[in-house]
Amino acid sequence: MFKRYTVIVIDKSGRPIKKASVSTNFIRTTILLCFILLSSFCIFGYDYYKIKKEEGFAEFLRSKVSLQTEKIHEQRRQIQAFANQIIALKGHMARLDEFEKQIRILANIEANTNDENYYGIGGSMPDDLLDPNLDLASEHDKLVKNMHEQVVQLQMASNYKEKDLKTLLGILEEQRNILSATPSILPTKGYITSRFGYRRSPFTGRREIHKGIDISNKKGTPIMAAADGVVSFAGARGLFGRIITIDHGHGLVTYYAHLDKILKNEGERVRKGEIIAKMGDTGRTTGAHLHYEVQLNGVPVNPAKYIGK
Repeated sequence: MFKRYTVIVIDKSGRPIKKASVSTNFIRTTILLCFILLSSFCIFGYDYYKIKKEEGFAEFLRSKVSLQTEKIHEQRRQIQAFANQIIALKGHMARLDEFEKQIRILANIEANTNDENYYGIGGSMPDDLLDPNLDLASEHDKLVKNMHEQVVQLQMASNYKEKDLKTLLGILEEQRNILSATPSILPTKGYITSRFGYRRSPFTGRREIHKGIDISNKKGTPIMAAADGVVSFAGARGLFGRIITIDHGHGLVTYYAHLDKILKNEGERVRKGEIIAKMGDTGRTTGAHLHYEVQLNGVPVNPAKYIGK
């Protein structure tokens, strides 16, 4: 049997105004419902809190993913830019190779016989590096691999090119030294009064070989070195009077005879065009002039062969 409770409502004056009868079952049910409602509110409140918290975390993750995605896109753009730089560098290397060939042609130097030239090292450039619309999302790894291979090939190419250019530089320097040491200019101003070859001697009247050329001018006219070299003799020598001889290397020696004054000493290095003496009339001569002679390995040769006169 369920017990019943009487509930009396009293007004302000203390008089009962309403009576109600409530069973214990109703009270228990009401309490249970209140507990269920309170529990449900707490559960829903907690779930709502969790949802809001997860939404905030999800928003944080979305923001972080967005930043990472932008960073990845920026890195991919940089990779593509680097790939384009590699292409440009390979083109520059190819132009440098062509420039070297032109220098060799102009300098009359044998072409480079090294078959391992620039394109021979790595072959043609991969299409990946040439495609400006490459889908980096799907071809990223392949592109990076190709770029690494191209960088290695460029390093090898630059090493070969460095060796080639050093060799070319050595050849050019040797040619420059030979050219500087070649008596290719007239050593003084004046009139050529006697050339190389057979002539009638102004002293004996007989036919004899003239081993150089005679250049006439007034006494004291400056005499220049016809090429770079070292003064091998400076002084008086028989019929030549005062004379300077210059050793230019490669078997070439030049003679400057009948001088009035000698301005250089033996062992002194001189440069092409440098004044070494003054024109005179010492030794056996009919007047002021320079006897200029060129010998190759001890044999007199025509100076015109070098100066084009």
